[in-house]
Amino acid sequence: MNTRLIGFICLLFLVGCASSPPRNTSNVCSMFEERRSWYKAAEKTEKRWGVPVGVSMAIIMQESGFRARAKPPRGRFLWIFPGRRPSNAFGFAQALDSTWDEYQRETGNGWASRANFEDAMDFVGWYNANSYQRNNIARDDARSLYLAYHEGNTGFARGTYRDKQWLIDVADRVQRNSQSYAQQYAQCREDLSHGWLWRLFFA
Repeated sequence: MNTRLIGFICLLFLVGCASSPPRNTSNVCSMFEERRSWYKAAEKTEKRWGVPVGVSMAIIMQESGFRARAKPPRGRFLWIFPGRRPSNAFGFAQALDSTWDEYQRETGNGWASRANFEDAMDFVGWYNANSYQRNNIARDDARSLYLAYHEGNTGFARGTYRDKQWLIDVADRVQRNSQSYAQQYAQCREDLSHGWLWRLFFA
């Protein structure tokens, strides 16, 4: 087989693996073991924005299920034909075009991509830090942070979520996932901080 063709097939395989979710999205330690770059991105975001790893991971889990190129599902036209998508949300964090543009301007991260996990994680940290500043939401209050994430900080301040029981139920799920991720992460954080060589001899 042609060498270039083999290389192209390998590249497609790697891209497919990189864009697919980790095998076990219910366990943050398993995800970080499988995707070491995700662990580094999560740690970097926590240090930069002060938002716990478990909170950011729970929001991304809810928004995209850790799918790099996730989009909102299309509606249906005449109950049969695919219709328009409800918004232009895209990527791990399901960020809207306008909000992503604001993030890029404020952080200077003009080359950021919504399909890149590190950039998406930083976006979530940035947004939640804004929610803390604008609405005084504690950085570890995943439930309220998610409500502000979904409704916007102006909407959260007006209480637009109060008549949306379905959204409150989703926010409660994000809170539970955040707590579960935090408990898991506490058990593996120290091991993850060591390089592969240390882990080879001492783990």
